[in-house]
Amino acid sequence: MSLFSDDAQAQHAQTESAGDGADAGDDASDDARVPRSRRIGAALVVVAFVLLLVMALSPAPYVIEAPGPVFNTLGYDHPVGQTPSNADEKKPLIVVNGHKTYPTKGSLDLLTVSEIGAPGQLPNWGEVIQAWLSPSRAVIPLSIAFPPGQNVQQQNAENAQLMTDSQKDAVAAALNELGYHFAQRIVVKQVANGPAKGIIEVGDVITAVNGVTVRGVQSLRDQLAKNGAGAPATISIVRGGKKQDVTVTPEKTAGSVVIGIGASMDYTFPFDVTIELNNVGGPSAGQMFALGIMDKLTPGSLNGGARVAGTGTIDNEGNIGPIGGIRQKMFGARSAGATVFLAPASNCDEVTGHIPAGLHVYAVKTLKDSLNVLDVVRTGSSTAGLPTCKAS
Repeated sequence: MSLFSDDAQAQHAQTESAGDGADAGDDASDDARVPRSRRIGAALVVVAFVLLLVMALSPAPYVIEAPGPVFNTLGYDHPVGQTPSNADEKKPLIVVNGHKTYPTKGSLDLLTVSEIGAPGQLPNWGEVIQAWLSPSRAVIPLSIAFPPGQNVQQQNAENAQLMTDSQKDAVAAALNELGYHFAQRIVVKQVANGPAKGIIEVGDVITAVNGVTVRGVQSLRDQLAKNGAGAPATISIVRGGKKQDVTVTPEKTAGSVVIGIGASMDYTFPFDVTIELNNVGGPSAGQMFALGIMDKLTPGSLNGGARVAGTGTIDNEGNIGPIGGIRQKMFGARSAGATVFLAPASNCDEVTGHIPAGLHVYAVKTLKDSLNVLDVVRTGSSTAGLPTCKAS
């Protein structure tokens, strides 16, 4: 809206025109100078904008971690919220053959983390800055996400093997918790230059340390730690079907008591449990696999029909270990509708202060801890006694 009427504007224009004639020379000089300075300023703004745009679109040596797809271990092998267009592609995530199974309700969700960026496909600085400002994302140096000498294919292969091993450990943890008896052996897979070199061989089955039976890799570590570094330990093994004892003196490396071997578990299960989950790697779904298997093998519903999510590695003895990307997984769980989250207690330092609104996080160390949480959820009892991560 004009501050002048049409007549007033015409009169004002005539007044300005008359004034122009009086000082035409000075005004012409001013008009020549002012536009030039404005043009220079505008040019600088454009240059600065272009430089910022170029920088924002330039590759940054980082990888962005974001919440990834969520899978219900009680459901099918596709992400929560997505249904295959072809019904034939809809397969149960956990399949049990050779044993009776029972109907389940609700969900026991496993979480994933999506990585944005890889060697040769780096995110730009604009994306990195946005991720820095987002509570659900994390920015990590490329050198940490992909250690020197490791390419994407090698990392994917390693993660696929970790996933395979975690599935076997989850089956073992579930069956052990349910009281099944089956063969489970600690098998030596690698012998490094260390105390065990020339004494223990690849393929040996370790059964005891100082006369104490060990049924898992964690038990083996615990007994070696109890023995201590520098003191001879009696290691009971089975080699070629024959039992024997050997003596090894553990040493301390990076704060741990070790004998210089790599060992993993070998199982003979009483029936088949198959887990169908493609394009997901790593060991962090172990806990939720174990809970899903238990729910299918027992009457009733472990979660009372609630939407429960969680993460954590697991071994055959039911020990739950730390994982990466827990902040992203908590946000992924909340977005999928979960209100209860089972987190490894050893991840509490990353949990505290980063829990999304509406999500109740419980800190668990063992499969029994998680079952206690689910029992409270199912029965609607008080959660006051459940373990949580300490407030910041």
